[in-house]
Amino acid sequence: MARSLDGLVLAPVTDQAPGQVGTGTRFTYHEKDGEIWAEYAGGDIVRGYLVGTRRGDRLDFRYVQLKHDGGTSCGHCVSTVGELPDGRVRLTETWEWESQAGSGTSVVEQVARTPAVTGDPVVQQVTQHAP
Repeated sequence: MARSLDGLVLAPVTDQAPGQVGTGTRFTYHEKDGEIWAEYAGGDIVRGYLVGTRRGDRLDFRYVQLKHDGGTSCGHCVSTVGELPDGRVRLTETWEWESQAGSGTSVVEQVARTPAVTGDPVVQQVTQHAP
């Protein structure tokens, strides 16, 4: 099993359709005793939440989000947790909207952190990797 997602920040490696998550969206994950949850925002998303379970390297969760245009949407996602060669976490996702038509796949990766001049962590832009 890959390491815990608790406290990790992840971002999509590519943009989805307008009004959905994209490279500007950041997910902050939490994990405890098989429960998984995250808050997310950025890009077209004002606020989003996901909640579900983890069994081994498989996540199964529901998500709900508020967009800048005031619309809301929700869906279901199953993700596989993996690790990139540099040690960062990658989630390979299969999702389906429940509030509208549509489904697809996506990849989110742990955002690299480097110390800033002051010593505080700085979130850097995610670089795209081949799936």
